[in-house]
Amino acid sequence: MAISKLNFNSINVTPSANAAIGFDSGADDLETGAGGGSMNFIKKLTASSSSTLSFVDGASSVVLDSTYKEYMFIFNNIHPATNNANFTFNMSIDSGSNYNIDKTTTFFYAYHDEGGSSTALQYRTDYDITGTGFAILSAEVGNANDECSSGYLHLFNPSSTTFVKHFISRASHYQGSDYMIDNNTAGYGNTTSAVDAVQFKMSSGNIDAGTITLYGIS
Repeated sequence: MAISKLNFNSINVTPSANAAIGFDSGADDLETGAGGGSMNFIKKLTASSSSTLSFVDGASSVVLDSTYKEYMFIFNNIHPATNNANFTFNMSIDSGSNYNIDKTTTFFYAYHDEGGSSTALQYRTDYDITGTGFAILSAEVGNANDECSSGYLHLFNPSSTTFVKHFISRASHYQGSDYMIDNNTAGYGNTTSAVDAVQFKMSSGNIDAGTITLYGIS
């Protein structure tokens, strides 16, 4: 496929509630609207000293069902009230009455300090989950004014009643000791029941600020 010049002056990127922007794999140009691997906005939640942020299918315009085979949660500037708390999530099969899906996860991170004197890539078995606890997406996030975590979580085929529920996440956060940390989590919820709710929280204390936006991937 030849590379052609893209005229940005001719692209309308004005957002609307249900607008989507994506790439059509069968064409050379940028696609807007539903279909073709588009991100379709569903719901945005904003934290304000929140103990949890929850997305429940059918509640407050949330869609988390067979409409899409893949869902993406984008979290931005998640700031904990408690220092060095983990940003975590869990799933529910009973419309949010219980967030206790049995899970198996793997977690590793890379870090690098601003001075360039310290760097590492570490697999952290102590951050893995085998059981019903909340899975870690971003570990030991500080609560200084300029500390926060941002990233995404992909959840695949949550409405399936045949397969387990795979997920994968990547998040970055800054620590006050001048470290950039790249968090990577993958795993599955060991259930063949349909997942219809997802909840986020800190391992300790509230989510002081930040947003989480849910998209359906078509």
